[in-house]
Amino acid sequence: MSGICEGRVAIVTGAGRGLGRAHALELARQGAHVVVNDLGGATDGTGSDAGAAQLVVEEILAAGGKAVANTDDVADWAGAKRLVEQAVSEFGGLDVLVNNAGILRDQTIASMTEENWDAVIRVHLRGTAGPTRFAAEYWRARAKGSGRPLDARLINTTSASGIYGNFGQSNYGAAKAGIAAFTVITALELGRYGVTVNAVAPAAFTRLTENLMPAEHAAALAPEHVSPLVVWLASAESDGVTGRVFDVGGGRIGVAEGWRLGPEVTRQDLWDAAELGRVIPGLVAKAAPNVDMLGRTPDGD
Repeated sequence: MSGICEGRVAIVTGAGRGLGRAHALELARQGAHVVVNDLGGATDGTGSDAGAAQLVVEEILAAGGKAVANTDDVADWAGAKRLVEQAVSEFGGLDVLVNNAGILRDQTIASMTEENWDAVIRVHLRGTAGPTRFAAEYWRARAKGSGRPLDARLINTTSASGIYGNFGQSNYGAAKAGIAAFTVITALELGRYGVTVNAVAPAAFTRLTENLMPAEHAAALAPEHVSPLVVWLASAESDGVTGRVFDVGGGRIGVAEGWRLGPEVTRQDLWDAAELGRVIPGLVAKAAPNVDMLGRTPDGD
């Protein structure tokens, strides 16, 4: 296989199904050597199945590509370390890390259980931080050892729920918002080593979203529509693009713009809380509407 990622070594977490599988297959089709990571659990994170990752590996091998399976829990830092070490030992290095592993346990905050909160935060946020921690350590050592910047890539997976908001997903949205912020910050930290860091907020019909989307959207929002952007970001061609979050799905690619300071007022002395009633409503009226991923405002309009 040859393509824009020819010879690059890539890890994709949560790659046994859905988006991760599509990313792994397209990376391999574009010439990358892929470590296919998946614990093989259910959509809520329970259970495991070592066969999920291996099936994707077999698809890649059958098509003439190079891949190995990994079933470590990426939210466990020892497992995340082994994952990075496996890429280096199997293929001689690591150029790309795609953090994609995730689960869903939707509940409104008034009904949220501690277990459901912790499980979702753990898999998404800790499961992004762990592999990044050890990939970053490896890249820093390589850059310092060679005396020149690398050409490495870190690609995270956030969500419209995290950057825009969605009813019933405070745990998932909080984790995904954290990943968007994590992306911006790690882009600042790793740039000196020649590592770009970006994130995608995919709209795709997968196991995690099939109960949230009408079935007739399955083809138009297939995961394969997201993977070309992920693979381009993984390639050498994306050099110079970093610290960005891309909203992508169904043939559409957009750059999500994060928090920006909007209307403001200032004064030299201390504000009196009693006078803010004459100030804050006017500021809010001038600000851009605060809408969720479905275009709804917090008051339900």
